[in-house]
Amino acid sequence: MSRSRGSVAGGIALAAAALLAAAVPTSVSAAPAPVPSAALPASSADTYYASAEGKTGTALKAALNDIISEQTRLSYSQVWDALGDTDEDPYDPDNVILLYSGRSQSKSEHGGNLGDWNREHVWAKSHGDFGTRTGPGTDLHHLRPTDVRVNSIRGNKDFDNGGSAVSGAPGNYTDGDSFEPRDAVKGDVARMILYMAVRYEGEDGFADLEPNDRVGNGSAPYHGRIGVLKQWHREDPPDSFERNRNEVIYNEYQRNRNPFIDRPEWVEAIW
Repeated sequence: MSRSRGSVAGGIALAAAALLAAAVPTSVSAAPAPVPSAALPASSADTYYASAEGKTGTALKAALNDIISEQTRLSYSQVWDALGDTDEDPYDPDNVILLYSGRSQSKSEHGGNLGDWNREHVWAKSHGDFGTRTGPGTDLHHLRPTDVRVNSIRGNKDFDNGGSAVSGAPGNYTDGDSFEPRDAVKGDVARMILYMAVRYEGEDGFADLEPNDRVGNGSAPYHGRIGVLKQWHREDPPDSFERNRNEVIYNEYQRNRNPFIDRPEWVEAIW
């Protein structure tokens, strides 16, 4: 006996659904998607930076200082856990990404032993002699997890191009008075240094931090070299990891932002 047109259509639909179910597993294990850019939405950025809009030079620098100086401060011991959030490996939430080596390492493997990661002051803490005091010594915008040995090699050197390759940290170079980070974080380093120069203007009982165009600054409150840092800033613009880091610091810890991640053009507007 023949079936009606409706029953035939229904049978075809059921068969198609069964084939589709067989072809597409209910659970698919896929590689994680890249971390999305977490830049501050334009409307919020307009609000946060409203008083700086339209300014250049020293006026812009002063306006940004007023804005980003409104922040929550951490203790140095709190920095350990905070870096676990700010520098979390987007593909492994149990790990952090180390700044200079790029290695993904367990969040728990921190301390002072070889193979551990520790808290690197990108603006060397001896440049202005602020140490690890609450303020510039604990500001997450320039504190990053780094391999203990590589951190020691960098020491308090200024940033510049050239030198000999750093063993265990491909793409990094150093000589007697300078350090060159790998290409993927050159812009990050530049923007951290310039953030510090805007945030710490001789207020709060700390030194007035400024970039200059030399190396060998020692304990003076200067960090070089500004010409090289500006070049790195241009060649390595903010990426999704850096933008997400800025967002985590703002939302979960300090309630302030690095303006040169949000508005890269402001580097040239000031320097």
